[in-house]
Amino acid sequence: MQVPASERIGPPLLSFSRTLVIVGGGRVDFDILAGLVASGAHMVGADGGADLIAQAGVVPDAIIGDLDSLADPQGWARRTRVIHVAEQETTDFEKALYCTRAPVTVALGMTGGRFDHTLAALDAVLRHAHERALILVDEEDVALAATGPVRFTVGRGERISIHPLGPARFLGSEGLDYPLQGVELKPGGRTGTSNVATNGTFSIEPEPGAAPYLLILGQRNLMALIEMAGQSAK
Repeated sequence: MQVPASERIGPPLLSFSRTLVIVGGGRVDFDILAGLVASGAHMVGADGGADLIAQAGVVPDAIIGDLDSLADPQGWARRTRVIHVAEQETTDFEKALYCTRAPVTVALGMTGGRFDHTLAALDAVLRHAHERALILVDEEDVALAATGPVRFTVGRGERISIHPLGPARFLGSEGLDYPLQGVELKPGGRTGTSNVATNGTFSIEPEPGAAPYLLILGQRNLMALIEMAGQSAK
């Protein structure tokens, strides 16, 4: 059983007023990273992810992890805040999650590459989705971990996938080719891969108490998804 974050190290150590980007050691699109930096987002390296941030010419606001994959920790300590979290029950991504707070958190370099890292990232998202707005970015898509109703606009005919992280029954939806009214999605059962936006704007409403679900869209929707998630978090 996972030990609650509050029992591991107490309250979050770092609070950010703008979007937080946590960068891991997986595959990172440097154009996306540069765009997020230009938007004013804060940067935190999950252990060796800090070295990828440095490749983009940026010094992260902090580095968090067990520091087993970070090049030159002592050198980094002279440039930014380095938070060593020694426990081995969680990944560096989850350490960065429970050590921080932000209105919206974007995760880069947490999926793709190693399959076990991707699964661990999804487990961390499930555990933290109710307490913060989380968006995962991979090579093709972005995935918002949603815990309630969502209304969003994409291109007409654009692919929309809804993947449950636990049992989630839906009260209804609008603007989707395959309606969700009365539908239950759950891992190992029915999922919502490759639905379609019929007119661009769509909405999804889960039942109260439903498990978090991933709203998966094409990468080009990232900035608009961050804005929407930020508004919902207020």
